[in-house]
Amino acid sequence: MAEKKTTATYETIMRSLKDGHYAPVYLLMGDESFYIDKISDYIANNVIAPDDQYFNQNIVFGSDVTASQVVDLAKGYPVMPAKNRVVVVKEFQNMRSLEPLEKYIEHPVMSTILVLCYKNGVVDRRKRIVSRAESIGVVFDSKRKKENELPGLIVSYLRTKHIGIDNKSAQMIADHIGSDLNRLVSELDKLAISLSEDTRTVTPEIVEHQIGVSKDFNAFELRRAIIDKDIYKANLIVNYFDKNPKAGSLYSFLPMLFNYFQNLMLAYYAPNRNNERDIAAYLDLKTVWGVRDYLIGMRNYTAMKTLQIISKIRDTDDKSKGIDNPNTSAGDLMKELIFFIFH
Repeated sequence: MAEKKTTATYETIMRSLKDGHYAPVYLLMGDESFYIDKISDYIANNVIAPDDQYFNQNIVFGSDVTASQVVDLAKGYPVMPAKNRVVVVKEFQNMRSLEPLEKYIEHPVMSTILVLCYKNGVVDRRKRIVSRAESIGVVFDSKRKKENELPGLIVSYLRTKHIGIDNKSAQMIADHIGSDLNRLVSELDKLAISLSEDTRTVTPEIVEHQIGVSKDFNAFELRRAIIDKDIYKANLIVNYFDKNPKAGSLYSFLPMLFNYFQNLMLAYYAPNRNNERDIAAYLDLKTVWGVRDYLIGMRNYTAMKTLQIISKIRDTDDKSKGIDNPNTSAGDLMKELIFFIFH
């Protein structure tokens, strides 16, 4: 029986590339462009020495070339002293007929590294090019990070720069910037540069100063107040944002609250609701540090109330988009939602 191929991840692909192991075909696709760019840029910048790239590397765009032209480029052999040729097709989603590429991938030139970058979606897996690319090379589905994955990603990214960060600060950054990884990494790079040699740990005060998020009035603190059922603090924060719309908006709070209460609803169905590790595994959390929030939530909100809150958040989201809402402001919608959650 043939050995089942493991699913390619960004980490495994990058590890293999850095070890000098190259596949003849990389089909990179998905909604998250950040990882597609990182992999294709690494190949373009590192496989062939800069002095040899003129004769041995082509970077083209799917809307400017045909599949036959890409095949002609891929069939070329490297000019010495280079051992490989690199052909990168950006915006591969704009290329029409793929049949010549499908035939090429059946018997690729092994010294050529062909990189196909398909953004804002995935290639229909029923197409032959996917199965053929998978059998001879690497197929990578770059999925958007979930909101609850962002703090962990922030911690990991800063760790590569030998910088620590506490959980609150990571959550503050995640809530403020969101899941646009290009913007998120750019902000983290700027944050890292701003730190002195003596300061290698990011705190809420540093986040407030460098990124412009209030350490006392932010999405993290609002979430904390709602979990703890701290009515006074929650209303203080909502009123602050109502008076300072540039500091945050209803549109950034709703996904955060929906994600929390949706997970809280799932936590009620966990086989062992008293065991932190079991709940973390059931909710697919990377660590157990966030489980405490759901244990507190189950004490403060019944399953029925949680279900009603989820419905109310959906209703508020509709109204924030103008559905059945002639003139209620975002601030008033948020105050109404907070009142409903607590009563």
